Amino acid sequence: MTVILIFLSSVISIYSQSRTFSGIFPNISQNIRNAALGSEGYIQASQRANGFQIIGNSLNCGLDPQIVNNVLAGNPGYLVESLIIIPVNQGSTSLLDVYNALGNIRGLSGRLYNSRTRNQEIPLFEEATRVLSERRTTAIPDPPPARILPRSETVYIRLKDANFGNTYYRGEMILVQSGLRYTLTNFKSLTYFFVPVIREGRFIAQLYFEPIQEGILIYSIAGADIPEIFASRIDMNSAISKRLAVLTAWAAEGIINAN
Repeated sequence: MTVILIFLSSVISIYSQSRTFSGIFPNISQNIRNAALGSEGYIQASQRANGFQIIGNSLNCGLDPQIVNNVLAGNPGYLVESLIIIPVNQGSTSLLDVYNALGNIRGLSGRLYNSRTRNQEIPLFEEATRVLSERRTTAIPDPPPARILPRSETVYIRLKDANFGNTYYRGEMILVQSGLRYTLTNFKSLTYFFVPVIREGRFIAQLYFEPIQEGILIYSIAGADIPEIFASRIDMNSAISKRLAVLTAWAAEGIINAN
């Protein structure tokens, strides 16, 4: 009985230390808070030159500054930011569940988005698979769910994009603060009709996951840069927003299914 009481008290102590949404974002508006707690979450997109106000840089924000700074370091011309809380029972989902959700790369395949040019919903990524490395892009299977959460890991991914064809990304996971940061960077250029539109390393997305008292926080920010010649031909705000939304929905679904 004594052992059980000690175990229960340690579990209660761990979860009583979980941060709150307001504790991490003490100065955001009620409208943003309501959207983040809703089923669709909050998302904003803009050219950086238009005075983009980044939530992750807001006054007294409790996020690790590197989450935003890693994106801004590339001086992207376009930015997208999103925020959503996945409602789960406190203590029922851990960072290990988040890690295993992110490990299901093949789960990205077939996720739909609304294509305005085709006037229908189509898969954003027709195929999704891990590959061996940046130099060896042979497909490999996803591993079985892990039992132990690593402190860091790097994976390589091929996504057959509806607009850009085969695209290649490096995914880097690391534990920071009370959560998990996942960085996605293209290690090959994204091309449109064989013309490079987003050069190697010019797209970067940061997804941050943290169990908080209201559920699982998913904060995301992505940036990209394209040559001026393509700026008038491609709606980059929409392009990045759709990809970030699909990535977030994929992760959220995996987390929810872990319960």
